[in-house]
Amino acid sequence: MAKLQIIGAPQSNFVWGCRIVCGEKGVPYELTAAFPHTPVVDAIHPYGKIPAMRHGDVTLCESRAIYYYIDHAFPGTPLSPRDPVGGAQVEQWLSLVNTTIDPVLLRQYGVAYFFPGTPDGSPNRTAIDAVLPKLETHFQLLDRSVAKTGHLVGSSLTLADVNLVPILYYMSRLPESGEMLGRCSSLKTYLDRMLQRPSIAETIPPPMPKP
Repeated sequence: MAKLQIIGAPQSNFVWGCRIVCGEKGVPYELTAAFPHTPVVDAIHPYGKIPAMRHGDVTLCESRAIYYYIDHAFPGTPLSPRDPVGGAQVEQWLSLVNTTIDPVLLRQYGVAYFFPGTPDGSPNRTAIDAVLPKLETHFQLLDRSVAKTGHLVGSSLTLADVNLVPILYYMSRLPESGEMLGRCSSLKTYLDRMLQRPSIAETIPPPMPKP
């Protein structure tokens, strides 16, 4: 059978999430490094975004769809509960992170460091300072959410955790967010434990490329 192909820049948190899912399910895959809006990506994603996936005749785009496919198409421990309540709770967290948390933590704050757009390439302090209060709110929510069981949903790893950990990893490496994370004891313990999982530790991306 054809090997599963994950397409996208390895630094993307969503591409990394797809690779983690493969690792957790024991699915061999090939990573095809590609930026958004390149021919290999455009052939699958109608808006040229990453990640994309190819598995034989199956092509998919959008990380949530790719997570779902890998989790359901291959044997191994399910990464989303098959009962309606647990499954819905995972979907709830995927939506919360993708629509509200990721846009603030990475698309606003992280981008101001990684791709600042300043004349000398220094961090965009105006953008960073403006978003810091929102960061604090998100960190406190996440800290409370993992405090009870050490996971976002239930007491074992789910797609909700897979989707969040890459974002937290990047946050741990930036000044203000790193300090906030350090003050959230439950969330910091959660991230440290997650980073010890082979599926995560062995796929940590290389540094962000310069624009």
